[in-house]
Amino acid sequence: MELWRPRVEIPIYPVSPEFFHALYYRSFISRVCTYGILLTTGYSLHYYISIYREHPSTIKRRFFSVFIVALISPIFLYVGLDEEVFQKATIWELLGLRWSGLFQASVIPFLLTMILFLGPLSVQILNGFWRLYAEPMYWLGSVHTLIWWRNHIVAPLSEEWTFRACMLPLLLQCFTQTTAIFICPLFFGVAHFHHVVERIKMGMEIKLALFISCFQFAYTTLFGAYAAFLFVKTGRFTYAVLLIGHFIAPFIAHSFCNHMGFPELSEVVAYKDPLKRAALFSLFVIGLFAWCFLLTPMTDPAIYHNNLF
Repeated sequence: MELWRPRVEIPIYPVSPEFFHALYYRSFISRVCTYGILLTTGYSLHYYISIYREHPSTIKRRFFSVFIVALISPIFLYVGLDEEVFQKATIWELLGLRWSGLFQASVIPFLLTMILFLGPLSVQILNGFWRLYAEPMYWLGSVHTLIWWRNHIVAPLSEEWTFRACMLPLLLQCFTQTTAIFICPLFFGVAHFHHVVERIKMGMEIKLALFISCFQFAYTTLFGAYAAFLFVKTGRFTYAVLLIGHFIAPFIAHSFCNHMGFPELSEVVAYKDPLKRAALFSLFVIGLFAWCFLLTPMTDPAIYHNNLF
């Protein structure tokens, strides 16, 4: 005996071949433009890996090479994005350069990043290093050195411009939002592998140089994912394409992280007072958990005046 089953009709909407052709074409162009940015960036590396990286000539060469890459990269973005995007936003807005929500994007992600570095900042307060920030001579001395400009301005500016502002919108045409956020920093991490050549030329063993470079690749990739997340969360999407983000958010976070460096737990261990050590270690953990807890609410897109459309 056959039981009665309800008949459910699933509507099928015809999709023209032109739709799939356009989708494939857009994805193909995005990937080609992404590879173009990578090749341009890779070609520029040979200008400054031949000499010690702290040498003034090396730093000046890098300034010149990244300036050229910064000029060329937006061309790939312009060519690779769908034409419909430019009907709703200008090229400057696509690159994350906009006035709406600028103050929020400058302050809130910076505070969020400071929370992550609660432990290292507490160490600076305890050892008195923070007093230097109130000394005008500290800043005057810093801005007169090429290394300071490289670490705090040129490197964050060029890397965020190339790997976030110019590359991330292209990746979002090929992948989902989450996938693009995690793919983008892989290129960013690989771009730091040229340091292994410098270390070997300075006499470091190959195994040790590779280990240090792999470790650097790991934490630069993690930071790259965070920077991409900031750019995406301060932006607005339409048809899975990032239209407007805020370049200033990942740039300030990048500059601050370069200033702080990788957290040095050895400084905490050096304290003889066990209570101070325990308190500082606790602040490291509290900062990490507080950052995880506040990451979503402090990067709510509604905060950053995403009301262009």
